[in-house]
Amino acid sequence: MATSMPATIHRTAEVSTQAEIGDGTMIWNEVQVREGARIGKSCRIGKCAYIGKDVVIGDGCKIQNRATLYEGVTLGDYVFVGPHVTFTNDLYPRASADDFELVPTLVEDHASIGAGSVVLCGITIGRYAMIGAGSVVTRSVPEHALVHGNPAKVVGRVCECGHKLEEDNTCGTCGKRIDLEV
Repeated sequence: MATSMPATIHRTAEVSTQAEIGDGTMIWNEVQVREGARIGKSCRIGKCAYIGKDVVIGDGCKIQNRATLYEGVTLGDYVFVGPHVTFTNDLYPRASADDFELVPTLVEDHASIGAGSVVLCGITIGRYAMIGAGSVVTRSVPEHALVHGNPAKVVGRVCECGHKLEEDNTCGTCGKRIDLEV
């Protein structure tokens, strides 16, 4: 029977006692994890990342340095969030607003979000999608889509291995053919 390793939390991290941290997860220095957050097994949370109240992170995720995941964000399993990625959670933000409306965002399994990207709330990023560095994601992204730019636009499709698919949806790197819905 396999034994699991407990979570490793750096002494400078601020992790709420009301957060759930999965076995084998590593939380690095100066990370803040708020109450109600649920982080799965075998995740890596980089320096100075912020994991907001009630954020859900699946198993095997990698959250790079200074990423910001606010309340309302849900990540599936094996999601990559690059350094300085920011998720939003309010479509009409005002400092004095009393009518804050939380707008959730879903990132499905195996998606990757490149460094410095901004993800507006209320969208879904599909399985295996890849967001190019510095993108501003303003609408939902289909499965296996490769998007980049401001606003981010679909510029191709990617394989499960992360490489761009050929026009016939075959990967030139691993040879796998991906069946995609139009």
